[in-house]
Amino acid sequence: MITSETIDTLDVTTLEPRMKHPTIFDWFDARKGGEAFIIHNDHDPKPLYYQLLGERGNIFKWEYLEQGPEVWEVKISKLTPTEEESIGELVAKDFRKAQVFKKYGIDFCCGGKKSIAQVCEEKGIDAQQVEQELNALTDTAAVPDTDFQSWDLSFLADYIVNIHHKYVREAIPALYEYTTKIARVHGGRHPELIEVAKHFTNVANELESHMPKEERVLFPFIKQLNEAKQKGEKLTPPAFGSLQNPINMMEMEHEAAGGELEAIRTLTHDYALPEDACATYQVAFAKLQEFEDDLFRHIHLENNILFPKALELEKEVL
Repeated sequence: MITSETIDTLDVTTLEPRMKHPTIFDWFDARKGGEAFIIHNDHDPKPLYYQLLGERGNIFKWEYLEQGPEVWEVKISKLTPTEEESIGELVAKDFRKAQVFKKYGIDFCCGGKKSIAQVCEEKGIDAQQVEQELNALTDTAAVPDTDFQSWDLSFLADYIVNIHHKYVREAIPALYEYTTKIARVHGGRHPELIEVAKHFTNVANELESHMPKEERVLFPFIKQLNEAKQKGEKLTPPAFGSLQNPINMMEMEHEAAGGELEAIRTLTHDYALPEDACATYQVAFAKLQEFEDDLFRHIHLENNILFPKALELEKEVL
């Protein structure tokens, strides 16, 4: 277990349930930039991460010191204020930058709220090299790309459903068949394929549960907010309270899905094909890469464009 004599520890297990998050927020707010504290808990406090991110913004570092099964400890460091844009904001303004981030294995959708400096420090990447490659893009002509930032929010929500949700639902059955088949046929020589099949089943189950929640609850409410703004009306707060609550849950599920695909990419060494790969093997890997690319843009549109704009709209309409 990693400990520090100079960092205070808050034992969350001793607090009443209703006082846990408020107390943690009080501890966080009392810290200055560069200071930290540790929370000690009996389960993964990941929901707190999303609440802290939603209510305080990208001004902290979250570091697991212990990860269960009985004890969970997280070091929360308050960052020194900075004007640096997040990765998600950079990609939202110029989607070409996504290719640079993908090259270095930097998650611009699920982990898009971090700065370049933060994520490079975490991954041991040369931040200056990444910055140079991003800056070089300004010297090249931008390929015309859809300006999602300017889209009406209701139209953007419908676009996500009709393009990306539709793609996921159509792609899952074929990919389930491909990954299951190559695991069965080639799993003896390539045992990683058995794990690939398991991870794909996990991401498929996650998305098939996730998308209806967006379509039935979150997106309709965003469209109500948008319509109210256009009509100059006010809305009654919904049963789920702030829009931040369902957004936190959706982003947590986005991260889970992204983690499964990252595991697949790691297992396959970036989808490298062995010499004995049959046609189905080749098609499976090509489709998995296509699925990953689509999901990255899908989640980017939600996490980095739709959700932030909807939260700003909520402040005006509620």
